[in-house]
Amino acid sequence: MFSLQRRPSAPPAPPAPPASRHQLVTPHPVIEITNLVKTYGTGRIQVTALAGVDLLVERGDFVAIMGASGSGKSTLMNILGCLDVPTRGRFLLDGVDVRTLEEATLAKVRNRKIGFVFQSFNLIPRTSAVANVELPLVYAGVRAKERRARALAALDAVGLAERAHHGPQELSGGQQQRAAVARALVSNPALLLADEPTGNLDSASTTEIMGLFAELNAEGRTVVLITHEEEVARFAKRVVRLRDGHIQSDTRSAPVSARPPVSGQDSRQEAS
Repeated sequence: MFSLQRRPSAPPAPPAPPASRHQLVTPHPVIEITNLVKTYGTGRIQVTALAGVDLLVERGDFVAIMGASGSGKSTLMNILGCLDVPTRGRFLLDGVDVRTLEEATLAKVRNRKIGFVFQSFNLIPRTSAVANVELPLVYAGVRAKERRARALAALDAVGLAERAHHGPQELSGGQQQRAAVARALVSNPALLLADEPTGNLDSASTTEIMGLFAELNAEGRTVVLITHEEEVARFAKRVVRLRDGHIQSDTRSAPVSARPPVSGQDSRQEAS
């Protein structure tokens, strides 16, 4: 603090305080899409699946993408999952411009940054739940002891620890999807990407699985799911609706930093 009695006529500006660690490191949005276009076909016979889509998904958000058949939601899901590439536009996944990556590098990014959950579970038959969950770590070259420990921890996180050594044929539909979610979580991805994750489940299992996604999001996980069901979308903090390759509406029901509008506890009460 300067003394008024000895204050010089033109005091030098005090040095700026050093930037804090939080100021120096600003987390990237998990998804940053700008003017995304996807067309199929060549010449005069072209179909435009996405027509200039802009989308930003912050870390910790829970987004449901909805739309009728032909709206472009499946195409968008494939691009978000690095399973397809846009014709034009910019797509950053966790700060990485995926259009600049070679296929081998893209496969590594896909394995490490995205946890996929599909409608059909995609579990390997006659293989234990824990072995199924280990698969992404096998592809990543993680050693067996660490793989097993991380897979068991992921199964415990989704409430399936007691069924770790059971095969898919010994699990209910809801339990199989829980194992699929554990497999998506095991590599600690930046994004959980779920494509119609409740499509093969009954109403009770649907509520159970969506409650699980809500709990994971409340813990800080970023979740993007594709769905055509309003009952599923109500769990999300934000609903993006596509029509004819354009974003028709983008509605937020809860802030990114808040808990999901329907919690896991709410879903368990509904299921009971």
